[in-house]
Amino acid sequence: MNRFVATVTASILAATGAFAQGVTEEMLANDQTMTHQVVTNGMGRHLQRYSPLDIVNKDNVKNLVPAWAFSLGGEKQRGQETQPLIYDGIMYITGSYSRLYALDVNTGRELWQYDARLPEGILPCCDVINRGAALAGDKVIFGTLDARIVALDAKTGDVVWRDQIDDYKAGYSYTAAPLVVGDLVITGNSGGEFGIVGTVQARNVDNGDLVWERPVIEGHMGMLNGEESTMTGTLNATWPGDMWKTGGGATWLGGSYDADTDTLVFGTGNPAPWNSHLRNAGAPTEGNTGDNLYAASRIGIDPATGEIKWHYQTTPREGWDYDGVNEVVSYTDRAGNMRYATADRNGFFYVLNREDGAFVDAYPFVKDISWASDIDDNGRPIFVEENRPGDPTASTDGKKGDVVFSSPGFLGGKNWMPMAFSQRTGNFYVPSNEWGMDIWNEPITYKKGAAYLGSGFTIKPNYEDHIGSLKAIDPDTGEWKWEYKNEAPLWSGVMTTAGGLVFFGTPEGEFLALDDETGEVLWSFQTGSGIVGQPITWDQDGEQYVSVISGWGGAVPLWGGEVAKKVSYLNQGGLLWTFRLPKELASAN
Repeated sequence: MNRFVATVTASILAATGAFAQGVTEEMLANDQTMTHQVVTNGMGRHLQRYSPLDIVNKDNVKNLVPAWAFSLGGEKQRGQETQPLIYDGIMYITGSYSRLYALDVNTGRELWQYDARLPEGILPCCDVINRGAALAGDKVIFGTLDARIVALDAKTGDVVWRDQIDDYKAGYSYTAAPLVVGDLVITGNSGGEFGIVGTVQARNVDNGDLVWERPVIEGHMGMLNGEESTMTGTLNATWPGDMWKTGGGATWLGGSYDADTDTLVFGTGNPAPWNSHLRNAGAPTEGNTGDNLYAASRIGIDPATGEIKWHYQTTPREGWDYDGVNEVVSYTDRAGNMRYATADRNGFFYVLNREDGAFVDAYPFVKDISWASDIDDNGRPIFVEENRPGDPTASTDGKKGDVVFSSPGFLGGKNWMPMAFSQRTGNFYVPSNEWGMDIWNEPITYKKGAAYLGSGFTIKPNYEDHIGSLKAIDPDTGEWKWEYKNEAPLWSGVMTTAGGLVFFGTPEGEFLALDDETGEVLWSFQTGSGIVGQPITWDQDGEQYVSVISGWGGAVPLWGGEVAKKVSYLNQGGLLWTFRLPKELASAN
């Protein structure tokens, strides 16, 4: 651990208000409306990423100026995907290599730093990133790349408790922001490329004791209060033989909480291995549908017990690494219906019913979907079977199946980067990418701690002039209201405000504010490195502030094939930028 508690004097703590009562359940539940702080990932556990602040608006956003910046240091750069949290004068951010910082929100001065001291042999899939922390009471909680969860004293950075999510030597890791509901802190897991089993776990927020655990692959037993509870699904209903034991389905992005239905909603990742023919998914047999539940799905979970209340599988018989892990956003549509929205890696934007997770509708949000022709009335994809990667056992040498071109590529029409919903317009703002891939299947056998893919691939841009595409989408009709094209892939989160603004960043380092109705660029700032983080906003002393972290990395430069070469010139970094609209400029046009 590398902390600088000695620099945190009593006067600094008093000035920042760090002796406050702590973050309560009421604060978590009302985070969107308590605009002087940000205490949840997603600016609300529904993940809308919408702020009712309008001090900064279309007329004056051009006057937004830097207030301060904070460097994470030069030795451990890589991708910076965190979302800042703010409580009582302190900002909390995580950094690459499982670090956590507490900063004075007024000045950007570091109060303390925690370094997880990772062991040798960690197996992160897609860069050494961390997407943020959680606040509860007097604790700040985050996960580490060696698949641990750590609770720190929010004032000092001292460890309160820590626990192991799973065995990092088997390929498990953790990168998401935890989710706090009541007295529980809830986590998923990462490692779907290593034949792990996706789970959701709930711990007592005060001491870290495991309360329940729910595996998301059929055949595994859940746990409640230290005892076996119920089996997930039905053994071998959709999995052949023993393949469910290494079935993937990592819950690597974390979940959301729908207070109206008292439901945790988690997405689940790709089934393992990628080679769908090995999972008997290419040709379903009598008594086995081949869907490989509950991988590539959205799952509703009872937060009290960990029991699965409902599921919806976006890509049954998945064979392209189209994770179903993307965030699920709770909202109410224009007709007053309670809905969920999720933009899947497979290129379709889905609307579900919030009472039971039932399918309502789906629309393409990228241009060239080739693996399926449509989604039918029951919510199942209509496969284009000739665009499924071929079975290696049918090839002459048995070593490589037929190569097919699939779009979107395996990094998805949308990957982890969170979209935003605007209560002002009723639209979603979806960061997407227009790319495809050559993909083929290969033989593979499971080995603990080794990659478990059974596929090869090369990602390619679909268009010469752009890859990234931020789209304003009407969830009632699927209509694209506007599109902002970007040469490099988009990999940052999006935020909307009541001031009519859409904030996001680009790998080229631009932090932008667009008009939410037209997509017109109203303001931009060059941060010096690619932005793959998540913006937030809050008000302080009558002024509105906006923060975002800059630092290029993530999956694209590691897995991007031809696309990675195209953006190899982009610089790494690690700098948190905070902007403000001075009071004297708030009314200036």
